[in-house]
Amino acid sequence: MAENSHPPRYIQKGKSVTGFLTTHVLDTAKGCPAGGLKIELYRKTKGRSTLVREMVTNSDGRTDAPIMTQEEFALGDYELIFHVGDYFKDQSTEGFYDKIPICFNLKENTHYHVPLLLAPYGYSTYRGS
Repeated sequence: MAENSHPPRYIQKGKSVTGFLTTHVLDTAKGCPAGGLKIELYRKTKGRSTLVREMVTNSDGRTDAPIMTQEEFALGDYELIFHVGDYFKDQSTEGFYDKIPICFNLKENTHYHVPLLLAPYGYSTYRGS
């Protein structure tokens, strides 16, 4: 998408929707994308978590499609769970974390990008663009 172009808009319940959710996982210990890492997205409502989607990162450390597309986008509380224990096991690397949960709130109708910088004994995340 060109820098000055805008994502396509969809109409959902009478509102224009441009929001969607993406991620990018980088293995900072190896200096490369973390391919083959399972990710789960949960919607959190009234103390309950509902599985929305499971995906696996590709060789670029991204999912092949948005985790939540514009058609599915809904404001609210969510949690991404990154299954890093399995990833490190597959890499024959000892790690400290089994799963990394990242809880966040989608408050606006926009693109949310939640990257994960990953190492066997630590991680970092931020709201990307």
